[in-house]
Amino acid sequence: MASNSNVVFGDKESQLSGGTNRVQPCSSTPRKSTIDEGKKPNFLSFSERLGVPDFFSLDVWRASIGELLGTAVLVFMLDTIVISTLESDTKMPNLILSILAAVIITILLLAVVPVSGGHINPVISFSAALVGIISMSRAIIYIMAQCVGAILGALALKAVVSSAIEGTFSLGGCTVTVIAPGPNGPVTVGLETAQALWLEIFCTFVFLFASIWMAYDQRQAKALGHVTVLSIVGVVLGLLVFISTTVTAKKGYAGAGINPARCFGPAIVRGGHLWDGHWIFWVGPTIGCVAFYVYTKIIPTKHFNAEYEYKHDFVGVVKALSNV
Repeated sequence: MASNSNVVFGDKESQLSGGTNRVQPCSSTPRKSTIDEGKKPNFLSFSERLGVPDFFSLDVWRASIGELLGTAVLVFMLDTIVISTLESDTKMPNLILSILAAVIITILLLAVVPVSGGHINPVISFSAALVGIISMSRAIIYIMAQCVGAILGALALKAVVSSAIEGTFSLGGCTVTVIAPGPNGPVTVGLETAQALWLEIFCTFVFLFASIWMAYDQRQAKALGHVTVLSIVGVVLGLLVFISTTVTAKKGYAGAGINPARCFGPAIVRGGHLWDGHWIFWVGPTIGCVAFYVYTKIIPTKHFNAEYEYKHDFVGVVKALSNV
């Protein structure tokens, strides 16, 4: 969270000498760019647009430690809640799971925001890179850190649960289908591939549209405050978890992932059927992020970024590439 920017999912360390992301604050009076006396920064090179210097910035890699640890804690706590609520005799475990997930996600976002911008989710990192709030290079570093963190979180969970619980609940991982005993032998139960993919796309888009957009919108982020915005993010995610697990109500389907890293960690550690349809939890969110980016390009351009486009905006990257 940059000190001179109201964008929640920006990054504080980008203001240091090693960073490359300096977002123009939103203002009713257009500010002059320090690059060229008020002109839009349209002459950035492809490497600058892509944020290649971030790969060589110690500050960026240090910030990624926050993403790694935040995602590790998220996977450990969230998957523990999944297992404990499903194992309990509660009549509505989905409701309890959704409420606790919202609380945990909000707390972790508040903890990680001052360090790296508080993503702990490839969906946030990738969409922020498309919009241009962070560079694609930084997003790649963050996503790698998130995946490693998810693996560590799954390993930590594996170390504290019994083998019986691990096998029964698959470490709380993301599943589309499972093999269950049937009258004539084992049968595959769960959700159809197309249904799971569409649900992942819709939930990702709704997540970005209904909550993350408030963080990207400089005016709303300033008016609401970071605590409120991050609380809304947690609540929306909790609601989407509840909806995706309640509406489908199919045994074998664990609900929309909306966080590829969280699905990746248990799949690496546990393996087996967690890899069946695992691609859905990556492709669905990716399509949802692209759809959200298209939406941001359709709405009025001055809605959230005053006169200047973001330095790392994907269209700007493509334009810079064409000039190489």
